Amino acid sequence: MAASAGPVLSREEVDRALARLGAERDAVESALLSLQDHPGLRLLDGAALTGRTQERWSVVGQGLPLLWALFDRYSEALASARAVRARKARPGGPELAELSELLTGDAVTVPGGAPDGPQRLGAPARLVERISLDGLMERMNAWYATVLEVVSAADAVWTALPARIDLLIAELRRVQTLAHSLGVRAGTHPIGDDLDALDADLNGLRTEVRNDPLALWRPARVPAQRGTVPDGGALATPSGVVDTERFDLAGRALDAVRLELENLLRLRDDAEERLQGVGDLLQRADATLAEARRARGEVLAKIAATEVPAVPGPASALRERIVVALDLRQNGQWYRLAPLLDALEDAAAKELARARHSLTEVTQPLAVRAELRGRLDAYKAMAARMRVAEDPEVVERYEKARWLLWSAPCDLRAAAAAVARFQQALRPAAQGGPVQNGTEQDGTEQDGTEQGGTEQGGAWAGGEPVDGQAFDGRVQGGRG
Repeated sequence: MAASAGPVLSREEVDRALARLGAERDAVESALLSLQDHPGLRLLDGAALTGRTQERWSVVGQGLPLLWALFDRYSEALASARAVRARKARPGGPELAELSELLTGDAVTVPGGAPDGPQRLGAPARLVERISLDGLMERMNAWYATVLEVVSAADAVWTALPARIDLLIAELRRVQTLAHSLGVRAGTHPIGDDLDALDADLNGLRTEVRNDPLALWRPARVPAQRGTVPDGGALATPSGVVDTERFDLAGRALDAVRLELENLLRLRDDAEERLQGVGDLLQRADATLAEARRARGEVLAKIAATEVPAVPGPASALRERIVVALDLRQNGQWYRLAPLLDALEDAAAKELARARHSLTEVTQPLAVRAELRGRLDAYKAMAARMRVAEDPEVVERYEKARWLLWSAPCDLRAAAAAVARFQQALRPAAQGGPVQNGTEQDGTEQDGTEQGGTEQGGAWAGGEPVDGQAFDGRVQGGRG
């Protein structure tokens, strides 16, 4: 046997080295047994691998048999050293030299190549080489870490994703059933196309998880420390995370589709009531237009020299769209009914507003006549309070205005001027007339009616109509 390359160990150093190496051997054996029973290893051995996982496992899969082979060499070398130590209770120089060579020298013949050495995993290696027991332990640790990294990563992906994907696919099936019940299918609506795309993505992801789990594993930036078995135990599981981005995107997309379908489902439940509401709005609009047409005839008969705007007809195009909406509801085409119903509700509200505006325009002359009548009555009451109701001029102007306002057809321009002249006849008394019943009138009576009667500002304030305020057929609305 060749002499030891290092110093000869003492008997105490030999015993300590044998104890340490024995403890390491037991730790390695326990780690290898655990690795052999690892669920990830069993799945890798039985799976039809593809892609990155197939590429790596084709090399790393050789590691476990090699580890057992190296472990056997390690155990044999350690057993040989123990046998030499057992020859004598107090070994002499030759025995200590032999033990030193066995325990610290390159005394173990093993297959060449190491995963972390210059000859990388899968690279050409020497057939055999001689290394020390400590070197052999480092090599086993390196192979163990390499195999464990792949096995643990694959197991992490298989543990995290398949069940979640299956649950998401089951939810997708439920959403697809809901979509079909609402008439949403691929090729007829974007939601149907989205559901088909999600189905293809999830099934492709499930296949990839099953056959190429490493494609969905993202190792940590700093790789796990290799080469040692701390405290005689196995290396920790390599750090990293399962890439769930595609799964999360699919889940969010399915949630968005579900919300759209739930909106369609609510539409299905509310469609009849909403269509009834559209019909009610149109009925009210028709009734308002009918009232406007009746009022227009009345205005033409009762108001002279007035241009009354024409009343528009019913919205026939809107009713045709309602018929289309009813057909869509009958056929269950909710995705097409949704935008149409929104548009119908908006159009019906606008149609009612249009009818009301037409009625307001048509009846404006009648409203002006009613306002002039009210003013005339108010001024008559004012004349009575001012004790001038029997004044001949006041009586004449009142009767003239009253005759114009209650005759048919009514000339609003002349009537407005007559009311203004009647109001002017009251001003001298309001501004300080003769004493009535011994009570001196000191200025205008302080009540709101007389104050309003002396306001400045056009025909409605009691003055003569000024330029730009004369009635030219369409009365320009009264102001208080």
